[in-house]
Amino acid sequence: MSEAARDDAVAAAPPAQSVGELLEAIRTGPQGPQVGAFFDFAGTVVDGFRRPGPLRRLTGRRRPHDPAHTLRDSIRAGTTDGEYGQFLQAAQHTLAGCTEEDLTAAGRALFKSELYEQVFPEAWTLVQAHREAGHTVVLISSLTRFQLRPVADELGIEHLLCTEFAVEGGALTGYLDGKPLWRTGKADAARAFAEARGIQLRHSWVYADSLADLPLLELAGRPVAVAPDSRLAVVAAERRWSAPAFRPRRPPTPLDAVRTGAGFAAMLGGALLGVLARSYTRQRRAMADGLLAFATRGVLGTTGVRLRVTGTEHARGPRPAVFLFNHQSQYDIFIVPRVLNGGVTGVGKQELTKNPIFGPLMRFVGVTFIDRTDTDSAKASLAPVVRTLGEGLSIAIAPEGTRSYTPRVAPFKKGAFHIAIQAGVPVIPIVIRNAGEVCRRNAAVARPGVVDVAILPPIDVSGWDPAALDEKVEQVRRQYLHTLLHWPEEKP
Repeated sequence: MSEAARDDAVAAAPPAQSVGELLEAIRTGPQGPQVGAFFDFAGTVVDGFRRPGPLRRLTGRRRPHDPAHTLRDSIRAGTTDGEYGQFLQAAQHTLAGCTEEDLTAAGRALFKSELYEQVFPEAWTLVQAHREAGHTVVLISSLTRFQLRPVADELGIEHLLCTEFAVEGGALTGYLDGKPLWRTGKADAARAFAEARGIQLRHSWVYADSLADLPLLELAGRPVAVAPDSRLAVVAAERRWSAPAFRPRRPPTPLDAVRTGAGFAAMLGGALLGVLARSYTRQRRAMADGLLAFATRGVLGTTGVRLRVTGTEHARGPRPAVFLFNHQSQYDIFIVPRVLNGGVTGVGKQELTKNPIFGPLMRFVGVTFIDRTDTDSAKASLAPVVRTLGEGLSIAIAPEGTRSYTPRVAPFKKGAFHIAIQAGVPVIPIVIRNAGEVCRRNAAVARPGVVDVAILPPIDVSGWDPAALDEKVEQVRRQYLHTLLHWPEEKP
């Protein structure tokens, strides 16, 4: 198909109104770095923080004017001209004299404490699809790089276009460095970037949520109005633009807190009941399996978390095996044993031994604890795991080593692969999707929802060279990324 014919086909096709349709359009459309994908920030990639409520506005109680609050409170969807003017005024006052190093640290602290919870998983998926297509992905915003860079790094976005402040001697002067990226200023910055990089805007994508970004949206051949405000929704409908809805990042409710507390009680009660139900066997492993089965069923059912599993046949065999799972949520410790249905234990961090509840429970089911701060000690402590596999019991391990802030799959550590090679067993990937939406990385309260789990075919590691694992391990990690972007359909 010629380039002109492709353009005509795109124009004639109905606009994509779901993330799935957008993903298909990205995969079947033009590929390569000459295609740009420009993502607005607040309201598009992140949900943004809520405006002060009526009571706070009425009483006049406001946050103190300091850099951290200025960075946080300006991240809002649907910012008006007046609100953006207030942000610039506050930023010029509060950021003046701050060093770039301090503001970079403040931005990263904000991301790790709160902002990561605001990242739309739909945006993460779309960004990864554009990266997979080889597109030039850009995060563009009227805010500062101190707010954007941690999110861009987490999503794998190299290029930033944002409002810049002048710097002298490593500290901000309080004055702008160039035009603010607001309305036409944002569109001008995107156009200049495209010209400098040889990006073909007629084949490019722009994602934005507000009518203030209309000049930016009009630049691209594939404008996408993400959960548009009422005025942009009218324009999108008239011009037949794609307008997908992203799920809002709602805070946990009091009912969620009650469910979470009840789920904790159900876990403890289920653990006791599971041990008692299998006590007649007088076998510790049977009682441990009973504990896991009853406890995980109790906590997931009580908190309203449903599992939708594909590839269950790979969970049943071959056994024993090293099961690897991507780790984003505290609920993963309930999800994994639930889908594997017995005959499995795990590896945990040494700090968990001090937990008065989880420590004893994890010891009972045979978890091996490792000290992650001491590399030599951690390697030595893996020897019992190899023996466990030799005795016929499978192991579940999170190869990332810690929970991620978003669906991003962090680099894998090689310990789990060394274990599998030494024990002569396969590794079996378990890909978990949406667990972070049920219970985020540092959350104390869970929300009801559906978690998707895909168990992939076993991987034979018997021929792998332990001294040359890097590329093999990265190939396994890429399977997770591919699965998250191309989720397998359930078999009828």
